[in-house]
Amino acid sequence: MKCSEFLNELTNYLDGMLDESTKVELENHLSWCHNCYVVCDTTKKTIEIYRDSQLYELPDDLRTRLRSAIMKKCQQHKKHGPQSV
Repeated sequence: MKCSEFLNELTNYLDGMLDESTKVELENHLSWCHNCYVVCDTTKKTIEIYRDSQLYELPDDLRTRLRSAIMKKCQQHKKHGPQSV
């Protein structure tokens, strides 16, 4: 299985909608392909977080740093255009 084929089946895999042979093939791919493993694991964790539907309050210092970083990127974008960001 190629990575592109894996990505095409990722949603079906996470939803448990694959036939057994495709599931086995996909899990075999995950056993040796680190990049696809990371994509699958991250997607799975993101879904779990959003299913919980709880909002988490950011610590004030993190919120301030994040806002500062976003504003800096926006200023760079305005100054130099989208290709430099």
